[in-house]
Amino acid sequence: MRIIISPAKKMTEDVDGLPWQSLPDFLPQTEELLTVLRAMPYDALKALWRCNDQIAALNAERLSQMDLHHRLTPAILCYEGIQYRYMAPSVFTADEFAYVQEHVRILSGFYGVLRPFDGVRAYRLEMQTKLKTCDAKDLYTYWGAMIAEKLFEETACIINLASKEYSQCISRYLRPEIRLIDCVFGEEKDGKVVEKGTMCKMARGEMVRYLAENQVTEPEKVRSFDRLQFCFSPEHSREDRYVFLRPGMCRQDA
Repeated sequence: MRIIISPAKKMTEDVDGLPWQSLPDFLPQTEELLTVLRAMPYDALKALWRCNDQIAALNAERLSQMDLHHRLTPAILCYEGIQYRYMAPSVFTADEFAYVQEHVRILSGFYGVLRPFDGVRAYRLEMQTKLKTCDAKDLYTYWGAMIAEKLFEETACIINLASKEYSQCISRYLRPEIRLIDCVFGEEKDGKVVEKGTMCKMARGEMVRYLAENQVTEPEKVRSFDRLQFCFSPEHSREDRYVFLRPGMCRQDA
């Protein structure tokens, strides 16, 4: 079983904390993207990133000094944002770190796919960014089936805790023998399950923490998640879609 999660826009670097263990599998592809980005003028980068001058200046400086082999931070500790705050990897136990290293994979527009202790540098490059390379019109085309094929080599069951922006890198290339289980966190309104962005990010982070704390290795046990007042709703769920609803919105006897 593998658990896929999205990265975060906000990143930090800590070269004095826990050491990284390995380099990303798709480092040659990342080096190619770095070359493309470094060749772009500042105004083009700012437009590509769709951010203000302060953020653009920070990330342009990062590009100019980026060395993909040195002064690296473990990926799981490099990303910040709501999902990672609720996951709280900085207070994982040794067993929990071992669990996420084995089971969690972070999808990335810049690195493709990362193990939690792959060494990375802070960057800004969302998967949906319209970055053109010599062979591709955007990052979805650039990465193609590479990310999915890498995951399929590792497992036949994937728990999807990533946003659609990233999970479609897997779902587009799904094979009949691969089970992809989407996890939905929402509430029922007018007969439909409605998700709210911030709450979803919180729940995804809490889910990773829950799975790590309980060392969950069987997909059916994912349904026991009960953090942030969510509970599994059999009525709304399918074999490939686990739905978790907030209080008063789920029927345990369904």
